[in-house]
Amino acid sequence: MILHGRNLAQLQKWRSFSVSVTILLNASNSFSSVADVRPPRDVSKGTSFTISYLIDSLGFSTKLAESISKRVSFEDKGNPDSVLSLFKSHGFTDSQISTIITDYPRLLLLDAEKSLAPKLNSLQSRGGGRGGASVSEIVSNVPKILGKRQGRSINLYYDVVKDIVEADHKCSDKKSSTDGRWGNKIRNVLVLRDLGMPQKLFLPLLISLAEPICGKQRFEESLKKVVEMGFDPTTQKFVTALRKLYQMSDKKIEEKVNLYKSLGFTVEDVWGMFRTFPCSLAYSERKITNTFETFLGLGVTRDEFAKMVMTNPRCIGLSEESVKKKTEFLVKKMNWPLRALVLRPQVYNFSMEKMIVPRCNVIKALISREGLSEPPPLPSVFACTDKAFLNRYVLKLDDKELVADLMAIFTGDCAS
Repeated sequence: MILHGRNLAQLQKWRSFSVSVTILLNASNSFSSVADVRPPRDVSKGTSFTISYLIDSLGFSTKLAESISKRVSFEDKGNPDSVLSLFKSHGFTDSQISTIITDYPRLLLLDAEKSLAPKLNSLQSRGGGRGGASVSEIVSNVPKILGKRQGRSINLYYDVVKDIVEADHKCSDKKSSTDGRWGNKIRNVLVLRDLGMPQKLFLPLLISLAEPICGKQRFEESLKKVVEMGFDPTTQKFVTALRKLYQMSDKKIEEKVNLYKSLGFTVEDVWGMFRTFPCSLAYSERKITNTFETFLGLGVTRDEFAKMVMTNPRCIGLSEESVKKKTEFLVKKMNWPLRALVLRPQVYNFSMEKMIVPRCNVIKALISREGLSEPPPLPSVFACTDKAFLNRYVLKLDDKELVADLMAIFTGDCAS
């Protein structure tokens, strides 16, 4: 990995590889096709089964399985089993399958025979390249390739990814003949690779139409800033920061910094927020001002607002409706003081339907039945997983009937 502070000249030692610019240019309109997998709707019923399946069938840790279950959910093992069996029949190793499902778990929802098998067969018919990259290696590097539509789009996507993977195998120093915008795009992606950025981050950039890697001078300037700020090139945050700086002129950046200063932030505060949450600098002046005025209208002081945003920069991106709805619910209906929210602004990140309301319904029931005079401290209710919350407030109770009632309230199986 590059050491922070390496000068730009050292960062710009391009590694070259042989790739067809014609393929890239012709593919540019195809790469924007949407995946044929749709996000699942309400997944609450299948969450437990999904977690158990991922642990038992793929050997995932409980924490990883719980994280993936927030992205996909299923209630029987028929379809997922078929998908895993298909990968194994095409020579994918257990490690590769685990990587694929971790990065793109929605593949478990696809029809193995009708959707996945034709794509894998088509890719295998193209064969590995001269560098020896196999279909399984390429797909495990960029699993979303299997979300592309069958035909020209997926084949072009595959060919570009294959060239990069094979170039990594060869570590070729031959000069690239690429020119113009696409030449810049290829060169810039290879610079990111040389910084230590993993394939799972830079390959999607090459395939996409993302602007940050299309230019030359602007890319170099933006990359230098991101590196000097200490962003880790092995993380998605590095990519996000690069994109945000690339998209903003120096004049626009200065205007945003001055706006934050007018709201009570220092220049150091602004860049500290950017390091934590790069999107904080990309919000419009109107959005930043509206969020500021919304919190002040609810009784938060200027100093408190600054502290909240420094603690949780995502506050800036919240809608006025969401801020008001969560504040009124937690303060007026649950009787937590406004200062509790100021000290724990992360609560604004949580979903009303999935976290805030279910947990608060349990707390309200405990107050009603156990005679508590007030709700417990805000962090003890929200700064924990569902499992930890239930262990703390429900499962430890001796009254089994009450435990059953509270579980029903938490899962929404009865009126709260």
